[in-house]
Amino acid sequence: MKLGANLEQQQVIESLDGPVLIVAGPGSGKTFSLVERTANLLATRDVVPERVLISTFTEKAAKELKTRITDRLQKSGSAINPMDLTVGTLHSIFLDIIEEFRAFSRIRRNFTILDQFDQQYFVFQRLPEFREIDGLEAFIRPTPGLSSWRVADRLCGYLNKISEEAVDPGALATATASELQILGAAYTRYQALLEQYNYVDFSTIQVEVLRLLGLPEVLEKLCSRFDYLMIDEYQDTNTIQERIVLKLASRHHNICVVGDDDQALYRFRGASIRNILEFPSRFPAGSCKQIYLTKNYRSHPDIVDFYNRWMELADWQGPDRSYRFGKVIQAASDDRAARPVVFKVSGEDGEDNWASETVAFLTKLRADGIVKDWNQVAFLFRSVRNPKVVSFANDLEAAGIPIFAPRSNMYFERDEIRLMIGAYMFLFPQYGSIRATREGMQLDVWAYFDRCLSDFIAHLKSGEDAQIAAWIKDKARQHLSLSENTNYSFANLFYDLVQFPTFSRYLGEDIAHGGVRDRRPARNLAKFSRLLNKFEYLYNVIILQPDRLERDLLMLFNYFLRFLWDGGIEEYEDEAEYAPSGCVSLMTIHQSKGLEFPIVIAGSLDAVPRHQQSPLDALLETEFGEGEPFEPLDRIKTFDFWRLFYTAFSRAQNMLVLSCQENTPKAKGQRNVPTQYFKPVYTPLKSWRELKFDPAITKLATIKSGNLKHSYSFTSDVLIFEACPQQYRFFKDLEFAPVRTNAILFGTLVHQTIEDIHKAVLRGDEKKVTTDQIDHWFRTNYANISQKERVYLGEPVLRIARRHVATYVDRERGNWHRLREAEVELSLLKENYVLSGNVDLIQAEDGAWEIIDFKTEKKPDLIDDAEKVARYRRQLQIYAHLFEEKRGVRVDRMALYYTGEESGNPRITFNRETADIKGTIDQVDSVIGKIVANDYGLKERPEKLCKNCDFRSFCDMTFCRA
Repeated sequence: MKLGANLEQQQVIESLDGPVLIVAGPGSGKTFSLVERTANLLATRDVVPERVLISTFTEKAAKELKTRITDRLQKSGSAINPMDLTVGTLHSIFLDIIEEFRAFSRIRRNFTILDQFDQQYFVFQRLPEFREIDGLEAFIRPTPGLSSWRVADRLCGYLNKISEEAVDPGALATATASELQILGAAYTRYQALLEQYNYVDFSTIQVEVLRLLGLPEVLEKLCSRFDYLMIDEYQDTNTIQERIVLKLASRHHNICVVGDDDQALYRFRGASIRNILEFPSRFPAGSCKQIYLTKNYRSHPDIVDFYNRWMELADWQGPDRSYRFGKVIQAASDDRAARPVVFKVSGEDGEDNWASETVAFLTKLRADGIVKDWNQVAFLFRSVRNPKVVSFANDLEAAGIPIFAPRSNMYFERDEIRLMIGAYMFLFPQYGSIRATREGMQLDVWAYFDRCLSDFIAHLKSGEDAQIAAWIKDKARQHLSLSENTNYSFANLFYDLVQFPTFSRYLGEDIAHGGVRDRRPARNLAKFSRLLNKFEYLYNVIILQPDRLERDLLMLFNYFLRFLWDGGIEEYEDEAEYAPSGCVSLMTIHQSKGLEFPIVIAGSLDAVPRHQQSPLDALLETEFGEGEPFEPLDRIKTFDFWRLFYTAFSRAQNMLVLSCQENTPKAKGQRNVPTQYFKPVYTPLKSWRELKFDPAITKLATIKSGNLKHSYSFTSDVLIFEACPQQYRFFKDLEFAPVRTNAILFGTLVHQTIEDIHKAVLRGDEKKVTTDQIDHWFRTNYANISQKERVYLGEPVLRIARRHVATYVDRERGNWHRLREAEVELSLLKENYVLSGNVDLIQAEDGAWEIIDFKTEKKPDLIDDAEKVARYRRQLQIYAHLFEEKRGVRVDRMALYYTGEESGNPRITFNRETADIKGTIDQVDSVIGKIVANDYGLKERPEKLCKNCDFRSFCDMTFCRA
């Protein structure tokens, strides 16, 4: 038996073949079991890592799982490279499939993925096209006063639902219900628009993969691609995801699904509980092995008893089936020491003292030394945007208890964002003429905008920053009487603003060493730069133009920022630090899934079950469902309610606290708090004031540090940091959005067209590499890149780029026989990180291997640019080493190929020297060590880089002040 594994976990580890269902209760060692199962699989089955697919629900969970597998194999001395495992979310794995089989897909290279806001905005901008569909307006706007933005939101929900349920649009056209016929027409139009713009949304990614699996040539390759599949959080998969993973496993049925039906939370996103409950029935009777992990290693026995009682309150039985796997969670610990574990901290009925009672409770635990770090405490609510919750959080902060709540809709209330929006309003005095909508009614958001402007003007009057005052007044005068095009856009103005102390105080190097809260203002400003970038993309703003300035300002304030303000923006969350030191966490129950906290304070006890299904759900179930609905429609909301709070209660390790402002209704319309659903478990609990908290026996666990092995690229991490640590800090770490340059487009265009040529040759289609075909690839790549980036090249520049490609083909056509691989992804596993890279081309002849990296520029002078060439040589050394490790061959030569070199030899060739690889790796270790330590010190400015850097004005001011 595996050391440390219980009997059920050992069954998981050893059950490798055929279909396996693992029902894993909270805190039952699920991740440990999956890690050990993967290690056992690689050790005892004749399978290479690439043929093992493991999917998780979030990118963070994928990184954590891969890190733990990596650590496990390293400790065992295994020679297997776990970085070759296919680990990720289903969406990321599906994207890789689309990229590989793009030739069979309607999705073209350089496609854009729409997030939720992008998708809604895309539909909003094109609502007139959808309104041409007969009957659609009446269906999606049932309330006359519903705004166009809400209509777009509603329509997106319907479109996504059709994708998630894998409904054929053609079938919708002939559906019995007229509403489904109308939506079928809308869905067809929407998909056509996505194809036109080369966009995909998260639901369409799945639709495209399922379509690809319907093609025999793709199905054959993909079904033989993976020998073993493991799908985590299976209770939260939707219909189309189930169909895809079952197809991928259809050849061998070596599929293991893991999940907990009691923690199914994502019905509102299309998840289907029947996927996990009916999984065994997808295979021949008796062939699916079922294993239950029910021993809880996380929580105190009293907490386990509490949430078991909670689940027993609901009726899970139907006439012919149970809507829950029959299981009882058992605590691994037998700790029954007499100390408070499950109790309540609430405000008294008729009072308004919920926050003050909570503050008193927490400050006592802190004063007694029981709570040693505020991050040991987490508040969980159904929503953190509820006004009562926001007010509660503000009261706690006012009492000196720091709150970390990145999803609490506070982005637009942060000082740095209000000042930034106020600065933009001041920059454009025309704001007065755009205050009203086209209907002549002022929008609610303008009360917020006015407050931003007032804050900014008050800041100017304070005299704290005389430099910005002089600059911005002059700029505002220019904008008020703008008569000719500027050479800058809104995004450029952002980088002008951050040079001044008003904003640069948030970006000082000292904040790099602070915690998540210390870095929050800088990250919020970085997000604002990305939002401006997105706005300019949506409205094709490249410069400010007098004839369209008012229109652009109207779109910026009355539409783009207004919709963001209305919908709310989440702030930055560090995936490796889910509970930052020094802060109490305040999060949604959904957000807490998979996490654990020493003290969980569960709120939202005023909640009642509510429907998460739309009228469309019932229509689709009637037309396309598999017989009767799996769960009675009138009981679904109750089931989901119980699962939600079961998830909340089971996050607690040492203390579970139920908390609310108790209320007995004294007027019509008021609600009992707690509601009747919680009363059976809430009423018997003692108040915290009745209990004794003895520090000698009341011990709390500490928050586990993030165990993530981050990946770093030589080109986009090491080289950028070496060139300028400050550029790395701003653009890589904080993720400010650079103002795009044509130089990036030029290089990408040449590179991608040469890649098309290589891949055609490697497919055996060398005869297709004709001038006409190269022109087609070149034009298609340019169209896709320029549409994605909204950056364009003039005809003379395009001709130069095309000449780069033509010259390369003329020179190398006779060497096509030497091509072996193109665009090879490589990785090197280090103790604390992963070094990754991408080799442009691998050539071989007579047993001699050569790696080549393309540079779309003229060949540098070997003396004047010796330092630059030396950096590239180290890059090639790393790539050669990675390739040798991956392929088990020796690389003899390394070359830089300069496509801009027209007359002389385009190559700089280096012989492969293995003796100095350790020194190169040590140097990389040193750079990455500085990145991890946030050591961004700059000895002197790299003047060549400064002239094209968006932060040059910031650095000018910073260095001057220094």
